[in-house]
Amino acid sequence: MPFPVTLNVHGRLAVVAGGGEVALKKAIALHGAGARLRIVAPEIATGLRELAAQHDIDLRERSYQTGDLDGAFLAIAATSDDSVNAAICADAKRERILVCDASKGERGDFAMPATVQIGDLTFAVDTGGAAPAFAKRLADELRTHFDDSYAAAVKTLEHMRAYVKSELPAEERSETLRALAQLPIDQLATMSVEAVTCATRGSALAMIQSRTVAAQLARRGIATTFLNVTTTGDRIRDRSIAEIGSENLFVKELEVALRDGRARYAVHSCKDLPSTLPEDMRIAAISPREDPRDVFCSEHYENLASLPPGARVGTSSIRRRAQLAALRADLQYTDLRGNVDTRLRKLRDGEYDAIVLAAAGLHRLRARATYMRPFEVEEMVPAVGQGALAVEVRADEALGREIREAINDQQAELAVLCERAALRELRGGCQAPIGIHARFTGSVLHAVGAIAEPAGSHVARAELTRAVKTAAQADALGTELAAALTAQKIQPLSGRIVVLPRTQERSSRIASALRADGAEVLEMRSGEAAPSGLGDRMPDLIVFASSGSVGAAAEYLARVHQFERRPAIAAMGPASSAAAHAAGFTPDLVAPEAAIDSLIGAIRAHLTRKEYSS
Repeated sequence: MPFPVTLNVHGRLAVVAGGGEVALKKAIALHGAGARLRIVAPEIATGLRELAAQHDIDLRERSYQTGDLDGAFLAIAATSDDSVNAAICADAKRERILVCDASKGERGDFAMPATVQIGDLTFAVDTGGAAPAFAKRLADELRTHFDDSYAAAVKTLEHMRAYVKSELPAEERSETLRALAQLPIDQLATMSVEAVTCATRGSALAMIQSRTVAAQLARRGIATTFLNVTTTGDRIRDRSIAEIGSENLFVKELEVALRDGRARYAVHSCKDLPSTLPEDMRIAAISPREDPRDVFCSEHYENLASLPPGARVGTSSIRRRAQLAALRADLQYTDLRGNVDTRLRKLRDGEYDAIVLAAAGLHRLRARATYMRPFEVEEMVPAVGQGALAVEVRADEALGREIREAINDQQAELAVLCERAALRELRGGCQAPIGIHARFTGSVLHAVGAIAEPAGSHVARAELTRAVKTAAQADALGTELAAALTAQKIQPLSGRIVVLPRTQERSSRIASALRADGAEVLEMRSGEAAPSGLGDRMPDLIVFASSGSVGAAAEYLARVHQFERRPAIAAMGPASSAAAHAAGFTPDLVAPEAAIDSLIGAIRAHLTRKEYSS
């Protein structure tokens, strides 16, 4: 039984011995495949002579000689003399040159079937010599059925194969290529091979996450290039996340890349997203969810309970810290920054007795510690969206529909919608000490939430279960869960007095957010001598939300200079900070960017630290 193979003869020498119609057909086929030709025969047919003249073919118009095979890659014996064909086959085998005997196939190494060439797509038809005319008929039918769209489809697949091999993880490649090959021919033929750009952070984990999304898009013929973006959270490494204060530490710069057209989509860890997005942005898809739990990691201790009193536990999350403190108040919780590999290295180097990381990140990186124990969801409620990836696009991005069809997992999306609704109603950002998690059992969505006091002395918890099939039902469940938590919510800024000088009459987001955390906020209008309702009490904090607000409070600030204990000063951005300095007040905290969310987060972190130390 013959074994079909495809030979690459491009640029290689093929010798055709014979000058008739059979030799002409073989020569045309080899020339079409890019071979260099040498034709040897005492009599050369007109068609063969014309082919040689048009394409600079080595034509030797004489009988075959042994040296005619010198330098050949393969040879075709197609003379009308059986003894000459036999001699050619013997010479070729002696010189280890592949040979085809057109008259007696069994004497050669290979046969040349009827071929149909459509672009880079080649069909070969071989009847084993039993019915050459039937092979020709089949070849003609193939030419009729397979038009140029198939050649265009092959070109698309060639491009995508090169992309898949260079950009996607090894474990994603085979399935991606199989899925691509099953797409409709007309879709493959007309598919744009221009890659779209994904904005992503440059860490190893972020790139794995982005390539996971890119692999799903590649199965639909959408290639991706990556734009590495350094975010505020990546840039500021000398302060804890709580101290930096912004809700969108790992998001804002990616959104800028979408907004200015440098990228078509961005991939985020869903837990990094703030509770609400800008109006010009939307979430196109939520990925299937990895393990959402937090994981205890240690080199020497099996679990949290086995840690000795006073052991150092590292975490960058105030949510984790507060819930851990509720479980073990006798441990020392310290800030831990850096990517997953850096954190595990610090653990191995003995800087910490244990650290807590997200199971999803550990799994995606295939990273490990000697001892690893996941906390159950009810024990340590995960962050909103933990374990899921969110693909963000501009609100008007047409690619969003294809991204959704390729990536979105409906149950994960509904669960995340529920969680984000609760976070929105609780006015919490991605760095708030709030845990919300929802998961399906059949068609029933079970939602659990926890709001912890910073020191962990009290954790408010609530659980609700509802049948959920739509986004509206998921949102309603999250809203209901938030209300249940609010009814028992700990107000971490309770008892704190904040003075907020104002230059505008409209309601203040800063005031409402701080009041929701329990602070007494006294708004002070321009020209007032003192905040109404303050009396003789000493404020804990004066907030300058703009440079103008410093001048608005000038009369009161003159009195503050005379106080025995000066209140803390907060400024929103460099301009406010400079105005405070000019008035004789060095700010105790300056929001890293002139944004309300950033300022509110910094204030919460500052007053919370005061609570720890008091």
